[in-house]
Amino acid sequence: MQSSSARTTRVLMPRVPAIFALSIIFLLACGPAAEPGAVISREELSRRLEAGDAPLVLDVRTADEFVSGHIPGAVNIPHDELANRMDELGGAKTDEIVVHCRSGRRAAMAEEVLAGAGYTNVRDLEGHMQGWQDAGLPVE
Repeated sequence: MQSSSARTTRVLMPRVPAIFALSIIFLLACGPAAEPGAVISREELSRRLEAGDAPLVLDVRTADEFVSGHIPGAVNIPHDELANRMDELGGAKTDEIVVHCRSGRRAAMAEEVLAGAGYTNVRDLEGHMQGWQDAGLPVE
């Protein structure tokens, strides 16, 4: 029989599910992503549009609002249709997406849908469409 000093103490470590560990590794490997609630300024987006280096601009207003004027090159998927039309976004879930609506409420809902679907680089347009137009920036 072993003496109490010779016994080894077994420490039970909680097991981390493999999927959780792999998820952390994947997120770290994907590079920098936009922080939750990240914002892009109107000026930066305008500069990037002019330079041909623009991210996907996602306009989540209604089709009628979009037709009446939108940011050049924007893709229109109304916020209440986004969950069913994700395949239209194309690209990788790590690609930068700038979301906007008229004033911000619908964009916030769309950003939650995107985050829930695994999109990691979503940014909110400062001032949204109202601010874009107020600044005199180009509209198609």
